[in-house]
Amino acid sequence: MPDEPYRILSHHMSQLPTVSLTVDGKPVPARAGELLAATLLAQGLHVCRTTLHDRTARGIFCAIGVCGDCTMQVNGVPGVRACVTLVEDGMRVETQHGSGAWQFVFDDTGHAR
Repeated sequence: MPDEPYRILSHHMSQLPTVSLTVDGKPVPARAGELLAATLLAQGLHVCRTTLHDRTARGIFCAIGVCGDCTMQVNGVPGVRACVTLVEDGMRVETQHGSGAWQFVFDDTGHAR
């Protein structure tokens, strides 16, 4: 895909079907079955969150789900680790600021999803 400047095209994951998600409101292509962190890095996106007190940018650090530097808000849920979360079609991803805040999306029947 031409809009994935940092994707390794010779890797087998590049051959998987494409899904679409949004990151900070912008559409982003991803590969079905890959981790959110891989999608972000393929797009050249390095900031997952900012710290609570001094708003310092944080990104992928340990890449095994231990450190928490890659936490983001996913589908309105704060604290989701990008390095261990599989992408899903239609996923809404946002840079987390501080501890994040719960955001609910309601369907046509008024139920949160």
